[in-house]
Amino acid sequence: MIQILHIFLAILGLGFLVFIHELGHYFVAIKTGMKVEAFGIGFGKPIFTWERKGVKWHICMLPFGGYVRIAGMQKEGALEPSEIPDGFFGKSPWKRIQVALAGPVVNIAFAFIVFVGLWMLGGMNQPYSEHTRRIGWIDPQSALYLQGVRPGDVIEKYDGRDFGGLKDLMIASVMQGKETRIEGYTIDYDSGDKTQFDYTLKKYSDPLQKKEKLQTIGVKAPAQYLIFDEKSSPKGSPIIESGIQSGDRLLWADGEILFSYPQLTTIVNGSTAFLTVQRGDQIFQTKVPRVHIDDLKMSSYERAEIDDWQHETGIKGRLQDLSFVPYTLSPDCLVESRLNFIVKEDQIRSFEQCERCALFNPLQEGDRILAVDGLSVKNSYDLLERLQKRHVLLIVERDPAIASSVDWQEADRQFDQLNLSDLHAVVGAIGTNQSIPSAGNLVLLSPIEPRSYADMAISSEEKSALAKQNEQQIRQVEEIKDPQQKIETLEQLELQQRRLVLGANLHDRQVAYNPNPIQQFSEVMGDTWRTMASLFTGQLNAKYMSGPVGIVQVVQNSWSYGFKAVLFWMAVISLNLGVANLLPLPVLDGGHILFSCIEMVTKKPIPSKTMERLIIPFVGLLIALFIFITFHDISRLFGFTF
Repeated sequence: MIQILHIFLAILGLGFLVFIHELGHYFVAIKTGMKVEAFGIGFGKPIFTWERKGVKWHICMLPFGGYVRIAGMQKEGALEPSEIPDGFFGKSPWKRIQVALAGPVVNIAFAFIVFVGLWMLGGMNQPYSEHTRRIGWIDPQSALYLQGVRPGDVIEKYDGRDFGGLKDLMIASVMQGKETRIEGYTIDYDSGDKTQFDYTLKKYSDPLQKKEKLQTIGVKAPAQYLIFDEKSSPKGSPIIESGIQSGDRLLWADGEILFSYPQLTTIVNGSTAFLTVQRGDQIFQTKVPRVHIDDLKMSSYERAEIDDWQHETGIKGRLQDLSFVPYTLSPDCLVESRLNFIVKEDQIRSFEQCERCALFNPLQEGDRILAVDGLSVKNSYDLLERLQKRHVLLIVERDPAIASSVDWQEADRQFDQLNLSDLHAVVGAIGTNQSIPSAGNLVLLSPIEPRSYADMAISSEEKSALAKQNEQQIRQVEEIKDPQQKIETLEQLELQQRRLVLGANLHDRQVAYNPNPIQQFSEVMGDTWRTMASLFTGQLNAKYMSGPVGIVQVVQNSWSYGFKAVLFWMAVISLNLGVANLLPLPVLDGGHILFSCIEMVTKKPIPSKTMERLIIPFVGLLIALFIFITFHDISRLFGFTF
């Protein structure tokens, strides 16, 4: 019911913007002496009508929008529009320009007034990820990743423009073009050193958005706070028993500082083992590949030895399916030599990340393995048993101040203000006899055994709902005609079912965003002109634009962020509506302004037949564009892609 109410209010909001637009035309038309014949509130069949001062007022069936009908807008009998007394074209070009300008000006003025109001009210609370320039996740297969740019690094400019965060990232993804220039700096989070970078890279289709044909250079997500919410997390989820508390910020996982949820998901599903190793008098932590024994190139003697360990520990299953590390080990966990292994395509990313993570330190002959995923091992039997179950190590920041809303720039400064000495102390003791469970605000959680997405269903009702969802997804896949696309979609479904999760509901930190109204107005105006210019130059496909259905959906969704967010989007839509109507196209207000300017120069009214020949094709194009955009709005709404 709440969603239906929000949709209804969104429709009314969109109608209000159209209504004030037409009201602007109405008042200026009356002021300039034009005869207004009718004013409609809404569209469709009138359900209530009255007349006042010669104007017929209608309240129509569809509760959004509006229209104003001025005399002389069309040819009447043998009279040309310019010959109709008190008609629109019967007035001077300057008066017609005033009437045509009134609607867009009202929309633009409304947007500015809202921006002023939001500023006076202290701005909006928005997710930190909306505004940060810090990278949260990068495609490990991208050229940008190969250049050394990592999560946590900062983008300063994107295509020569100052980078403003998620909004600019989304705009860049729908823009056509072969190359993108990205400027910023990398950060060494151990030393704090910053190194500038400036790369011009080729765009490629986002592998996760092939259907939408979104473009990327590898930057997939902005940074975000990962704050745990126990109330909304599934009951019985693996992370609950780790000692985590509501409000804890997930800061570190398996050797890596966390910058985004996609990064955390990749770490959790990585084919690696987090080891505590003793090398002489030194104890250190490192990550190594975790592979199936069948993928290791080992002698029959080495394989037989592991087979003995399997029987000794009572591990069930086939030997070749067991997980191990690519080293030959003595019974007391001493490294004897390194083994080569066959890398499967789905393991390449995990191994590459393992070799690039901060804690990568290849094992050497004579090293002794003390612990796997923070769990101690006494001999190779223990090690083999530990390797059969994936455990994730997490360090959280337990600081009540994270729940408080601060300015987004202050939140950006606080994001990486880590006490590295505390972090190194906690990490350096993992898997040792002197474990340090906490230091300062940092807390090491108990090792977490993630579950597959399919196994997260605990109750019979959840399992039944998941089964129905799977059946529905499979039926949708079976309807796909393209064989290759069907195979790829099935593989994605299987991966989703096998994907490991912690069962944690995480939310971003809310930050205060309150630019002054002139800055806010300028930013939105700049985005509007940039979008329109890209549309006309072909850089932007019209299918990425939003029509009435998409606009209603945006306003409806904004209710989840509060009334201020709704006002903000109303202002953005109003500004876009006003600017779009100023385009010099015959069917828009800008077209009437153009006709009036031509008449001011030629001193002759444009014949009605000439205007019809110009207007009718544009009406057809506008209707076609409306249908095209609405079609894609509905496609996105129901999850279809064409």
